[in-house]
Amino acid sequence: MKKLVTNFAVLAAFIPAWGQNTLEVKETQIPLLIEREDNVLFMMRMSPVDARQLKDITLEFPEGTPLRSIKSVKLYYGGTDARTYDRSAYYSPVQYVTAFEPGKTLKANPSYSVLLSKKRPARKVVLKAGQDLFPGVNYFWVSIQLAKKAKLSDKFSVRVTGARGDKAVGLKMVSPEGIVHRTGVGVRHSGDDGVHSYRIPGLVTSVKGTLVATYDIRHNSSRDLQEHIEVGVSRSTDGGRTWSKMKKAITMGTKNGLPAAQNGCGDAAILSDDTNGNLWIASIWAHGMGNQMSWWSTTPGMTPQETGQLVMVSSADDGKTWSEPVSVTGQMKNPAWAFFFDGPGRGITTSDGKLVFAAQHTDYDNGRTPNSCIIWSEDHGKTWQVSSPAWPQTTEAQVAELPDGSLMLNMRDNRGGSRSVAVSHDMGRTWEEHPSSRSALREPVCMASLISVPAAKNSLGKDILLFSNPDSDKHRHRMTIKASLDGGLTWNGGIMLDEEGSWGYSCLTLVDADTVGILYESSVANITFQTVSLEEVVAMP
Repeated sequence: MKKLVTNFAVLAAFIPAWGQNTLEVKETQIPLLIEREDNVLFMMRMSPVDARQLKDITLEFPEGTPLRSIKSVKLYYGGTDARTYDRSAYYSPVQYVTAFEPGKTLKANPSYSVLLSKKRPARKVVLKAGQDLFPGVNYFWVSIQLAKKAKLSDKFSVRVTGARGDKAVGLKMVSPEGIVHRTGVGVRHSGDDGVHSYRIPGLVTSVKGTLVATYDIRHNSSRDLQEHIEVGVSRSTDGGRTWSKMKKAITMGTKNGLPAAQNGCGDAAILSDDTNGNLWIASIWAHGMGNQMSWWSTTPGMTPQETGQLVMVSSADDGKTWSEPVSVTGQMKNPAWAFFFDGPGRGITTSDGKLVFAAQHTDYDNGRTPNSCIIWSEDHGKTWQVSSPAWPQTTEAQVAELPDGSLMLNMRDNRGGSRSVAVSHDMGRTWEEHPSSRSALREPVCMASLISVPAAKNSLGKDILLFSNPDSDKHRHRMTIKASLDGGLTWNGGIMLDEEGSWGYSCLTLVDADTVGILYESSVANITFQTVSLEEVVAMP
């Protein structure tokens, strides 16, 4: 064996070096945030054979690229890695820009990267490296910083077209061709206002055209209730380009003398009453459950000491101020149920003026089996009713009204693999399984968003259903918006906004007649907002 290895080493010494010094390039598919100093555009690795230095790389932006929206492009050196690692599966030794470490989400961590070059944008950009190569694997990455005047509608394409070293360097692209880079805004970053994490996005467009976003303010960690969690609100009056400072819509403080972490409110859903312009937020309040997971520690009963409380607040001034929270648990909850609360995200106003939220409850006498349902009000939020359960083993759901007036409930299914879908023609008294259920929309067991866009309200003049979720049956990654033109029977392939992993919750809204907005938990910020042309989503194969 020793002789064989020696002969191979001798043979390798005579193999021409050209083409062996290969720079492997992986192009990202993640949101480019306008407020970030660094957005990861390309990740690269190189295992030199006889090259000792990387001199530079060349980028090219195609004609028509909105260069005015780019402030700079940068080249970083990410160092090396343990030579014993199997490096076949990744292109960076660390996460260069974090989304989950409080206060460190807007630029490259200098502990992990060395800035080699920074250039103004041009059709052709040469980024000088001058970097001596370490034995083993060497990592590089390209960052893009957007200009403050960048638009949410801006899209970019870019290619790495060359690399030079002291010896010839070849290129190997490992990503699909034709990747489109889209801008976005981090509405909430880990560490904003001293908060550890933000989760559970909800989003509506008010009758005045204001975007109103809700989210969990998770003060101490990213964990679910029971914890110190409040419901926050941000507003945008310019289509999502900028957002107001955070306000607290629901907070219980130290009610009844218990610590704030035992008075948490979260998992909110927001609704616009399109009849009178009022806004409603539904949320679950967990009280007196120690610091255990509320899903398991809440019990049958009606009082806050026994069971979680479904509480609501409203706003009569376009989301600027909010009423005090009121529990509506007694109007709807079956005392035998353990947990009863909303499906996070958003609710709807039906064509005949009813207010409808998706909801869920657990059947305590049947092993805490969860069931999705709906709750609704016929008097603009004064009183509420609850439907029959739609489907067992389902939890977080979203509701949409179909053109015939029926209600579609699209549900997270604990069995995994795909979404469950049911339809009701009588406000949830009875449900029937939709033909697309457990087949048309794959999911990794996660919350998702569903909205109906009637023909009269969009520029395409078509009845459209829009859906967003992590487009995978195993992992929470590949956040995608899809469209259906046949009432949800079939869906197109959609537009993928974020290929990387995240918590994966999302919420859609129609920003205007031409534009879809999505608020979601992304790989680059706790709560991210992006827009996509409705025409583009519908036109996808």
